[in-house]
Amino acid sequence: MAVIPVCQSLIAGIRKSVSEGGQHFSKTGHGQMNKLDYRLELAAALKRELGGSHRAVKASMNWAGVSERIAKNWLAGANGPAGEHLIELMRHSDEVAITVMALCGRSEVCKSLELACLRTALVRMLKTTDEIMGTET
Repeated sequence: MAVIPVCQSLIAGIRKSVSEGGQHFSKTGHGQMNKLDYRLELAAALKRELGGSHRAVKASMNWAGVSERIAKNWLAGANGPAGEHLIELMRHSDEVAITVMALCGRSEVCKSLELACLRTALVRMLKTTDEIMGTET
């Protein structure tokens, strides 16, 4: 029954994919992104990847090596990860990586990441199908 969660994740990823024109975020007077948008977008990415449960807090803590309080603040959008913590989150979460690239205006990178994620999901689905059917690839 591992196929169902993979399909749901794949469909959710396709639905939320970056639009043709890229995502638009409000900017401050100096061309920089609003800090609130950054925090909220990263929180939304973590929730898409991990859900809103205590499991999300634990995974964020483990991925970035931070305290429970910091992870909860990230998931609530009260603060956003920076530096090495952001890199670790991007390393473990495709959702975070895609969101950061979209925030940077790098939609072409987002599309490449999404295609790689789609390919990985399809390979998993095919392996699971083969296991269920008792055939080898």
